[in-house]
Amino acid sequence: MNHSEYLGYMAGIITTLSLLPQALKILSTRHTRDISLIWAIAMNIGVILWLLYGLARQDPPMIAANAFSLILLMTILLLKLRYG
Repeated sequence: MNHSEYLGYMAGIITTLSLLPQALKILSTRHTRDISLIWAIAMNIGVILWLLYGLARQDPPMIAANAFSLILLMTILLLKLRYG
């Protein structure tokens, strides 16, 4: 693994983990009033596109980060739709 891959994994870990507190807070409070539905939809679409791009490039850090981000963002979106 080269230095740029390490950089990619670190960036992916940090940005993906930044979504975790929001998802956990929604799960514990069941309040999503302050979450924008448009933001949640746009982020899901954007991350799906980044994931597809990573797959096309066969870029493991990009694939891993966006796959985990998508799970968290889909959770947030589904909770927004449920508790909205």
